Amino acid sequence: MNLILLAEEVVQLSQYTDKSIYAIAAAIAILVAAAAAIAMGFAISKAIDAIARQPEADKKISSTLMIGLVFIETCVIYALVIAILIVINIL
Repeated sequence: MNLILLAEEVVQLSQYTDKSIYAIAAAIAILVAAAAAIAMGFAISKAIDAIARQPEADKKISSTLMIGLVFIETCVIYALVIAILIVINIL
């Protein structure tokens, strides 16, 4: 009896369409963008703390922060472009 139920569950799980897989992939890409936004918030917070502790290192901390934020933002742009391409592919 359990084997029959297991076989029915396998058949139900295998009924995913291409559109549902694309939707899951787009959702993952959006989650990557959200995680990057959180990372940017942490980076800015730590930079402000560092500037508050050492005001004389303001320019060095700011330039390093900007380079890091650019790299994070590049990842976000790639994730959003991939999500847009996936959504266009669904339609």
